[in-house]
Amino acid sequence: MLIYTCSSSHGFGHAARDAAVLQALRRLRPEWTLVMSSGLPPPVLKRLLGDSSIQQRSCHWDVGMVQADALGVDRAATLTALDLLEQRLPALIEAEASWLAAQEQPVLIFGDIPPAAAALAQRVRAPLVWMSNFGWDDIYAPLGPAFQRAAEAAAEAYRCGDLLLRCPFDLPMNWGLPERRLGLVCGTPQAIPADLEACFDALHVPVVLVGFGGIGLSLRSDLFQLWPNHHFLLPASATASQQPELAELPNLTVLPEGVRPVDVLGRCSRSLGKPGFSSFCEAMAQGVGLHVVERSGFAEASALMDGLQRHGQHRFLSRLELDAGAWQLDQPLLAPTEAPLSALGAQEAALALVSWVEGIFNFQP
Repeated sequence: MLIYTCSSSHGFGHAARDAAVLQALRRLRPEWTLVMSSGLPPPVLKRLLGDSSIQQRSCHWDVGMVQADALGVDRAATLTALDLLEQRLPALIEAEASWLAAQEQPVLIFGDIPPAAAALAQRVRAPLVWMSNFGWDDIYAPLGPAFQRAAEAAAEAYRCGDLLLRCPFDLPMNWGLPERRLGLVCGTPQAIPADLEACFDALHVPVVLVGFGGIGLSLRSDLFQLWPNHHFLLPASATASQQPELAELPNLTVLPEGVRPVDVLGRCSRSLGKPGFSSFCEAMAQGVGLHVVERSGFAEASALMDGLQRHGQHRFLSRLELDAGAWQLDQPLLAPTEAPLSALGAQEAALALVSWVEGIFNFQP
């Protein structure tokens, strides 16, 4: 059995949660062929997957929204990118259909959430399972007439699926499909280098993870110095590479390449960043409070913030407060209004895929 994952290239969050599901699926069915197909850089995918037996295919399936920075989107650039994608997709679909045919195995297309996954599934006559907390139809529709065609095309593609695995912090996704609801979908922490572990052991102040996704967000070095009684962790991302002066700060550590934020969250008391599905899931699964900078112009953000208020410890910041260093790290976290969510979403998704595949294809473990 071959599970072919069409993963969105919009940021790192989709690939992070897809990798978590594939890792759980590998444990359940080690004999299956698992494939991650994404436009993200191969080293990023390798780090997220952490399993060389999961094959990688370099394919740019969707645009999502072109980001002006970690907190803003560029609508004009998004429309241009959508037009270019439409021209490239037919050749990509044919190439991947030929590759899949050469594998000579039954295939399931697993989509998160490029609409083009539906065209690939139809081309190879394979069933299609979606997993997400939103669709691009939900994102494009509120953006006005210029995005209407893209919204309608996405909705039509999503309705071609056979099953929806619905993640938390969700938008409507009214696609008329059978559904199964999941808990938090996130990866499992891995061991960190011994010297980094020793660094944590030597700290006697609160540790705060700062992360704004793969694009990163420039923060002035003096802002960190406003919090001398806190120690900050910064992923080895665009921010760290563009601001080498940050590594010289006595109260900041840039994480080594290969160490993921999820690997160090358990050593942190709080996390500072933007609304993001994977970062929310990872922090909430490990009981870490979230200081989140409000974001406008992207419909998923409101669902994420609402879900955080209901299920996670939090504080909300404005962009002005972020830029001024008023990060509220000395303030108590606000308690959620409802119970925590299950942290077993990746395992639940993998079990759902196994059950569905073995029911459809009459496979036996």
